[in-house]
Amino acid sequence: MLNTVREQAAGLTRDQRNAFVAAYLGWAMDAFDYFLVVLVYSEIADDFHVSLTDMAFLTTATLMMRPVGALLFGLWADRKGRRTPLMVDVAFYSVIGFACAFAPNYTVLLVLRLLYGIGMGGEWGLGAALAMEKIPADRRGFWSGLLQSGYSLGYLLAAVAFFVIEPAFGWRGLFAFSLVPALVSLWVRSRVEESEVWEKSVKLNRTPPYQVFKNPAVLRRFVYLVALMTAFNWMSHGTQDIYPTFVKKGLGLSPDTSIAIAVVYNIGAIIGGMVLGAYSERLGRRRTIMIAAAAGLVVVPFFVLSTAVGWLMLSSFLMQLCVQGAWGVIPAHLTEMSPDTIRGFYPGVTYQLGNLIAALNLPIQEAIAEHHGYPVAMAWTVTPALALVIVLSAIGKEAKGIRFGSTGTEAPSTAAADPA
Repeated sequence: MLNTVREQAAGLTRDQRNAFVAAYLGWAMDAFDYFLVVLVYSEIADDFHVSLTDMAFLTTATLMMRPVGALLFGLWADRKGRRTPLMVDVAFYSVIGFACAFAPNYTVLLVLRLLYGIGMGGEWGLGAALAMEKIPADRRGFWSGLLQSGYSLGYLLAAVAFFVIEPAFGWRGLFAFSLVPALVSLWVRSRVEESEVWEKSVKLNRTPPYQVFKNPAVLRRFVYLVALMTAFNWMSHGTQDIYPTFVKKGLGLSPDTSIAIAVVYNIGAIIGGMVLGAYSERLGRRRTIMIAAAAGLVVVPFFVLSTAVGWLMLSSFLMQLCVQGAWGVIPAHLTEMSPDTIRGFYPGVTYQLGNLIAALNLPIQEAIAEHHGYPVAMAWTVTPALALVIVLSAIGKEAKGIRFGSTGTEAPSTAAADPA
């Protein structure tokens, strides 16, 4: 296992490392700000005198606007390159995240989270496209998993910030602090060179996106990937967003215990992303996803029924190892499935449209929990999502190892893909 990871991790050039670090930090800081709401929305509810179900809509609002950001910044990136749109994007969401610290009421905070969703939606697709276009084809698996683990790192950093900042400055202090790491990400991003793959595709073909979508294969694949990302996002948010509130409100454990558990399961998420991402180079993208999701189904009973702190830590660690292990394949998988000329637009929009459809996950879980309890709410939402991920992955295709710059406006050939 270690040899597989070590082989894929070595040998990047300085520009490739810079591009990856920029994408990684941008995604981590995006997740950092998003999960601040998840960690403190019960505290914000108390301050603004609104219900937990209403507060849960803050995350829904963010997820709903992410496709807008993916569309706007993705189209810009396919016309003008990856670098400048990414820098504008991180500056935009940094300012919006900071402004959340000064929201006077629930309505203003809701509007700010809507705007934040635009920035968050633009980040992932562009960052993944830039990083994967620069990473050597035979090493995409590991770097894909590591890139996606930036999401878990952001959650982990949010948990640590909660420990350090929230007791002294409250939830507003957390949002104010979010400006600092975001600006670090912006500085790193300013040192990245433009994508050579994008420059080559622009020289060879200037076909507008609507013309690309006239290809039936491109359109069919787009619809399929939206369905796949819907299941993936329901799986991810279903196991993460409600969990801190389940531990605090459902089990009556302290906020510090809840955050300690979050730290543990995010370590599992990071490990899962890197290891399974690396193994997807051997096993194939789809097979790796199916193995991870099937293992997650085995963990579900322990994940939803554990009550002792030790079991909560172990079951949530294993669940995120599986869930985020499957997610670790996605940056490589979606970019490989995208035509060259719309790679800034295609992966991000399919991902974020899936997020849009799954955006009601947390309010639905809270509504179910109100009547049946948190274990039932998680079991009823997570189990079907894991099963659907397996089914959709089984019937789909992949383009593992495809050489970027060779597909033009066509759907990537599956000739190089592992058919199993």
